[in-house]
Amino acid sequence: MSQSRSGGNALNVESRSYRYFRNAVERHWDPGTIDLSTDRERIEELDGATFDDLRRTLALFGAGEEAVTEDLAPLAVVLEDVEDQLYVTTQLYEEAKHADFFDRYWREVIGPAEEARGLDRSSPTDERWFFPAYHELFERNEAAMARLLETDSPENRARAYCHYHLTVEGILAQTGYYAVQTDYDGGTPGLPRLAGLVEAFARIRADEGRHVGFGMAKLTALIESGAVDADLVYGTVGDLLELTQEVAKTAAASEGGTGLGEDDLVAYAAEKHLHRMDQIETASIDPPRIAME
Repeated sequence: MSQSRSGGNALNVESRSYRYFRNAVERHWDPGTIDLSTDRERIEELDGATFDDLRRTLALFGAGEEAVTEDLAPLAVVLEDVEDQLYVTTQLYEEAKHADFFDRYWREVIGPAEEARGLDRSSPTDERWFFPAYHELFERNEAAMARLLETDSPENRARAYCHYHLTVEGILAQTGYYAVQTDYDGGTPGLPRLAGLVEAFARIRADEGRHVGFGMAKLTALIESGAVDADLVYGTVGDLLELTQEVAKTAAASEGGTGLGEDDLVAYAAEKHLHRMDQIETASIDPPRIAME
């Protein structure tokens, strides 16, 4: 049960979590309204290898969004403050919304493009799109979040935030957004502008910025309060670094495809890792301030 309050307003509207909640409410978007008509036309310009690369990337994103939607539930159960609970409802909703967009893109853009190429319609859940490092990373994330229901300790909360918010969303997903937005914004020679995909990724990336900020702030608070040693955070993320690098490497453009390659994405993932560690030390993430009526 959330903590009771006496006197004044029921909600602490100045709290970080409440401001994240309001930011999510005010920046609502509908994945069903993204215009995909241009994407359906322009995707025909991709060569076979690059089309395969894009299909794999979208399958990885779609499966990842479905997984994190399910995995977040334990955190919603254990958080005590009502402002935290309000915020997490928006994150659950947004993760589900992201999964919905990737499913729609596969049905309305990838499927027709496959038929136009004389290919059988594929499923984004087909095992051919995935690989061991990807499976292991998300299995570890699921286990870290589920452990909260067994023992809700500061250490287990820190591990959960490290897996979910810091690594999966703050490092790996950000690397994927960078790759897709760079490849398909119209500025990469040999690749068309996929306007609907780029718009959706910009909106998803903005949502994920709130998610990462919330988790990072919680980690920083645990460290600053003395409830958790910083070494636990560095060690947990360090243990996941090899997996994140492997996923970034495998998800890069293939040898015959066009787009950012292995070196680009591995370097970007490493840069994001260092950036997140610096943010833990400086507590620099803060939500945008929402003007209250």
